[in-house]
Amino acid sequence: MKQNNAGCFTAAVVGMSRFIVLFAWIARPIAFDAAFTSWIMPCLGVMFLPFTTLMYLILVTNGTRAISGMDWIWLALAVVVDLAGAAAAAAQNRNRIPQGVPGSLPPEPPASTPPTTPAA
Repeated sequence: MKQNNAGCFTAAVVGMSRFIVLFAWIARPIAFDAAFTSWIMPCLGVMFLPFTTLMYLILVTNGTRAISGMDWIWLALAVVVDLAGAAAAAAQNRNRIPQGVPGSLPPEPPASTPPTTPAA
């Protein structure tokens, strides 16, 4: 069976991004209050799009209080990083889907044994 340990790295990166956002929220609550109007959006951001939430916080609290120009590119890049993390986790866990479910991997063929030659 082929082993791939990329899932551990993906989990560490995704977990670290959530930790950083929560730490920033605890350390700088005024910045979160300035960037978000309620606590619901940052909570949803921590759960689903942590890099995007952190990038939005950085871009909005840089002095302009608005997203404009090149800021949209950085925000789009953060969305791509979040979606890539989710896709990597889904690809890593694809072999755990039961056979017959759409999206599951095909079964591995049985290991073949070398042909035996009759003794002369």
